[in-house]
Amino acid sequence: MNFRNTYRACGSLFRIRMAEGLQYRVSAISGTMVSVFWALIECVLFTVFYTYSENGSWNNNGLSLQQAISYVWLAQGLFVLQSMSIDGEIMGKINNGDVGIELCRPMNLYTHWFVKSSAGKLGTSWMRGMSTVLAGLLMPAGYALGGPASLPALFCFLLSVVMAFVLCSAFAMLVTAIRLNITWGDGPTYMLLLVSGVLSGTYLPLRLWPESMQTFLYLQPFGGFADIPLQLYIGSVAPAAALPGIGMQLLWSLIFIAAGRMIMKRRLHSIIVQGG
Repeated sequence: MNFRNTYRACGSLFRIRMAEGLQYRVSAISGTMVSVFWALIECVLFTVFYTYSENGSWNNNGLSLQQAISYVWLAQGLFVLQSMSIDGEIMGKINNGDVGIELCRPMNLYTHWFVKSSAGKLGTSWMRGMSTVLAGLLMPAGYALGGPASLPALFCFLLSVVMAFVLCSAFAMLVTAIRLNITWGDGPTYMLLLVSGVLSGTYLPLRLWPESMQTFLYLQPFGGFADIPLQLYIGSVAPAAALPGIGMQLLWSLIFIAAGRMIMKRRLHSIIVQGG
């Protein structure tokens, strides 16, 4: 297919999958309730640690209590962009042998699945993410999501969120490519997804990790899932320093895409079609 036809096909796939995702409103509501409940628990824990820490040590870690609470709410809002498993429809095709049918389509398999996976992720998550952020804004003082540090910080945050979506989608496709020709279980792929979630800052802001790990945490790819955009929003990273962080997101996205394409191409040469 030429570029124009590929672009049109990708656009159609994206719209169709987004429309499918909008059907699951009850799932979005239940997911929002889980996110809000989890965020409130974290806010209470952070309040306790900051208030009763010995010698005020928690107040000297680079994040104020209000910044930490805002980080928590936004982390729950962005959590939906991250993959906790391979796209269900794609996983089904891998397991039941329909990969053979997918290869008959006049479109690169990696491109096809990348668009389908990313659209499925966005279609089912944007309502949950927005609802969680809105709930955070409506919380009582002391537990509410604060505003952005500045207008430039908000702009950099939004740009970084877009890059986070691309990065999460690229990593999800890398894991999918790794899983493509594995016939002995899903353990390795789930371990990769779990590690990415822990290192993204979703469960604990990366600024609160040991100081000796900060260089590693900045350079590793998974901070781009959540930590980089969140630090831009709360002001712990100034807008003037946003370019290196967003550049890291772009760099790792390109690396994941290149690696995913290469692995998928090699796996397809020796693929075992299961099921039938």
